[in-house]
Parts: sequence; C-alpha cells; structure tokens
Amino acid sequence: MRVGLFTREYPPLVYGGAGVHVDYLSRELAREIEVEVHCWGPQNSDSDNLHVRGAEPWTDISNGTEGKFKGALEAFSLNLTQVKALQGIDIAHTHTWYVSMAGYLAKKLYGIPFVLTTHSLEPLRAWKAEQLGSGYAMSSWMERTAILDADAVIAVSQGTKADIERAYPDVDPSRIHVIYNGIDLKEYQKTSDTKALRDYGVDPAVPYVLFVGRITRQKGVTHLVDAIRYLPKETQIVLCAGAPDTPEIAKELRDKVEAARKDHPRIIWIEKMVTKQETIQLYSNCRVFCCPSVYEPFGIINLEAMACRAPVVASATGGIKEVVVEDETGYLVPFDQDPVTSFPKDPEKFAKDLAERINVLLGDAEKCRRFGEAGRKRVEDIFSWTAIAHQTIELYGRLIEERGRG
Repeated sequence: MRVGLFTREYPPLVYGGAGVHVDYLSRELAREIEVEVHCWGPQNSDSDNLHVRGAEPWTDISNGTEGKFKGALEAFSLNLTQVKALQGIDIAHTHTWYVSMAGYLAKKLYGIPFVLTTHSLEPLRAWKAEQLGSGYAMSSWMERTAILDADAVIAVSQGTKADIERAYPDVDPSRIHVIYNGIDLKEYQKTSDTKALRDYGVDPAVPYVLFVGRITRQKGVTHLVDAIRYLPKETQIVLCAGAPDTPEIAKELRDKVEAARKDHPRIIWIEKMVTKQETIQLYSNCRVFCCPSVYEPFGIINLEAMACRAPVVASATGGIKEVVVEDETGYLVPFDQDPVTSFPKDPEKFAKDLAERINVLLGDAEKCRRFGEAGRKRVEDIFSWTAIAHQTIELYGRLIEERGRG
C-alpha cells in the first residue's frame, strides 16, 4: 500500500498543529506502508518508506491581488501542481483546506479513494476573512467541494465530528471517522534543563504562566493578556507567540501587552516560533500552561504540555474537552460563544474566569504536581502515534477494498 499525504506544512516549514500532525503521522505510517508526502516548499527526500516531494505555488499570481485573494489562488495552484504527476498511489489523504482539492482531483483523475482529515472548518472560522480577504470565499468553496466528495472524513475529536455534521449536514455521518491527534511520548518528556528559559530572559526560580501558539484570533492569546490584570503583580507570564495572521492582530496584541506591562512588568514575549526542544523546556518548567483558544478542533499543544507534566488551564471548547480532564489534569474554563465568530460573547468575564483558575494553580504547587502526573498518564494511555497510525491504516485498507469491490 502506498498513500499520498497532501499538506501545506512539512518540516522544517511547520507553523501549526496540522503540520505537527502530518510530521509524526507520516513517520509512523512509514513503519508499515509506503508514504509519499506532497507539501509546500523546497523539500525533496527519500528515506526507506518515506518519500517527501515539495512544490511551490505558481509564481505569476500577482496583478494587484496581494493581501486579497492571492493566498487562496496560491493554494489552488499548488493543488494542481501536486496532483499532476502522481504515480503508484493507492489512496490520497489530505490535511487542511490548503490541499483539499488535490485529494478531490486525485480521486477523479486516478480513480483512487480520497480521505480528508479536517483540522478546522472554514464555516466556523469567520475571522479568516480578515486574513484571506475575498479568498475566504475560495477557501470555503475548496473545503466544501472536497469534504462532500471524500470517501472518508477523519475528525480529530468527537467535538469536530459534531462540528462537521453541523457545518456540512449533507455529509453522510457513516463517512466520518474519529481518529485523535497524537504525541511522541519519547520526545515530549519533562526535563529539568532551563537553558532556553535563561536564553529568553525567563527566571527559572519564579513560577510562570505559559502560552504557546500563533498570533491568531483562534488561539485566543489576547484573552490571556486581558486576564493578566487579574493575576498577582509579581506573576511571570511567558508568551511564546509568533507568526501573526495579520499586521492588525499583531499590533492589537502588542498594544495589549504594553498596557498590561504597566502593572505587571514580568511579561516575557518570545516573538517567534521556537524550536521543539526549547518548547519542551518551557512546558516542563512552567507552573501553569494556558490554552485560551476560542476554536480548537483538537488542541495538540495541550497534549504537548501534559506530556511534559504541566497542569493546564484551557477553554472548554471543541476537542480540548476530550484532552483535558476537569479537576484531574487541569481546569476547563467555559464561555458563552458567539455562534458565528466563536468569540466569547462576554470577553471580560472569560478573562476573569481564566485568571481565577490560573490563580488557583499559582497558589497550589502540590495540586500542580498531581495534575501534571495525571496529564502524563492520560497522554500515555490514549494518545500514542502508534495507535493512531494503526487506526488510519485500517481505514485505508477498508476503503481500498471497497473501491476494489466497486
């Protein structure tokens, strides 16, 4: 069996959870089957069963479209490039809307089954119009066309499955399969190393609250910054936040951080995507990891933090509720969501509620230790990549068999 995995992100060009997912999934699948990764970038390599083929979008997409729909046209052009020369692929498997049409076209042109993993849904991310402009209409069309035609849709959580059924009621529920994200248990382990902390100006002797993620509406970092005013003034807050969606949200966050620093000077903002080993050090030594996402189909960062024995305070939304266990591995903070934007209807209350739970853990080191140990055990019991790869291969086999009978 040879699967074609289609993705925008692949190492070393990874900036989000979907890229992390494909990185680990491809390597785990390659232990048992042939894997051909088609990604966006200059990558080109072969290692045993794993073959990586990078491509670039068309270079003549301009004519004043920058900042409007250029990104969506680039993605569509990449889909065409990726699908034009497939050879020996038994099944196509796409990740995110950026490459969803490659799977759709592969099914039509090569007569192979098409699997689509959804890491998020365009109809539930209305704020993407701020980033993509009119290209949001095109990204939505690409996702809808592909998801309605896929032979199987993988949801990364039960919450995501429910979202798919709500956003795309025409999808046959029997075609939706829940397969969780995973974590490399050997790689993500608690470490006492604090070099990265010192390098970035974090005092290892002072408890700190940690955020890791992109600067985007979805990840809710501005809500955490709003919560800082309700934390003790001596609290150390580490924002590992880079890759802003737009200049506007980058400026908004900068303004909020500068205002918060007037009364809470111990805010360290690491304005870039740090290395994996640096992130592991940050997770391992924090007092509290905070995930204030307003929309999160799964939330792999919570797994990473829990694997490093960090207690978690996270928003009670989407797949996060299937990862973090209330009052066992951390705290889940509910909020009333706007049905269109997913934003909190009362952002001030959400910020206060985040701070309340963070304050509990800041003041209880023993509870933090218990939550951290329970989090590690939960990750070990449920979220290994080996189990996830086996489930995925079983799905591939059933689809190929059904196609053969057809």
